Amino acid sequence: MNRHTIPLGRILGIPIGLDYSWFLIFVLITWTMAVGYYPAEFKNWPVAQYWFMGAMTAIMLFVSVLLHELGHSVVAMRYKVPVRSITLYIFGGISLIGTEPPSATAGFWIAIAGPSVSFALAALFSLMQPFFAGVAPLLALSKYLAYINVALGLFNLIPGFPLDGGGVLRAIVWGVTHNMRRATLIAANVGRFIAYLFIFFGVWQIFGGNFINGMWIAFIGWFLESAAVAQVQQQMLERVLAGHKVSEAMHSDFAWVTPDTTLEKLINDHILGGGQRSLVVKRGDNIAGLLTLHGIKGFARSEWSSVTAGQAMIPVEQMKRVRPDTGLWAALEEMDRDGVNQLPVMVDGKIQGILSREDVIAYLRTLQEFGPFHQKRDEGRW
Repeated sequence: MNRHTIPLGRILGIPIGLDYSWFLIFVLITWTMAVGYYPAEFKNWPVAQYWFMGAMTAIMLFVSVLLHELGHSVVAMRYKVPVRSITLYIFGGISLIGTEPPSATAGFWIAIAGPSVSFALAALFSLMQPFFAGVAPLLALSKYLAYINVALGLFNLIPGFPLDGGGVLRAIVWGVTHNMRRATLIAANVGRFIAYLFIFFGVWQIFGGNFINGMWIAFIGWFLESAAVAQVQQQMLERVLAGHKVSEAMHSDFAWVTPDTTLEKLINDHILGGGQRSLVVKRGDNIAGLLTLHGIKGFARSEWSSVTAGQAMIPVEQMKRVRPDTGLWAALEEMDRDGVNQLPVMVDGKIQGILSREDVIAYLRTLQEFGPFHQKRDEGRW
């Protein structure tokens, strides 16, 4: 979870969070239901009841979105794909999957699981309506939730990344071509085309006088286009890093401290004074752990003079690590999966260097500067 997310707890071991942008859409949905849908469908309710039902509808809508995302997550875990978190935000929800699906079949079922849950919820709320025939508020709520879950499922089946339909399209193309990268680029570019259609239609609505709806449609199109571009850039990044090892990008000029060094001293000597982002903690000739800025920030400034590196470090037994011959892209995926910014590079318990995100970025710049030479060398022309 990042600093813009409110943690809500865990379901099936998956951290659930609420992005601050959710409150904006919660207010908008509550207002729309309270002044539009419910007064039009159900006359003579008290004003307070309209607003209460509007708020309940907004909450239940996001419960539906959460179940939709849990559908993806449960199937992903079935295929041994880690799920880092689920976040509810202004556009609904997102499951942060740790790695790519292991196969086209897995990708298909992971993608289709969310819309399937939405359609199942729509059927459930429809079946409940006869039981609520004599209770107008519950009947109204079940009718709207049946409608919105159908809409949610159909919208997500639009065949372009980042929507679930894009995942389904990628899985089908992947299964036919046996090339995940090509399938991803096709699905992402289809997603960009669909996003531009949304933007065009939204602008057309705005000029036609339907400003609010047009603005939202265009905004959704902009979001979809941005997400699709990010997917294309990720594939390009993977292509550039393909064939390169951790040993090519890591830095071996890391600093180390003893476990009894105070945070105050190491901050002054190595972080502020030396520009280090992480420190290796050694006990004699053996590595004891890794100290990161995140670990230091877990202690108040007033404690820095008394807390030691040994107390703040990640013990060696718990350290995530890679080998020098690990693929650079695989190492970057591991950083994302584990939510870390650096990885010790180790062989047989001995540290060889540190690989950080900054190292990867610097190495990418180098590859770009020497792109023509690098390409010819890889093609066997040198």
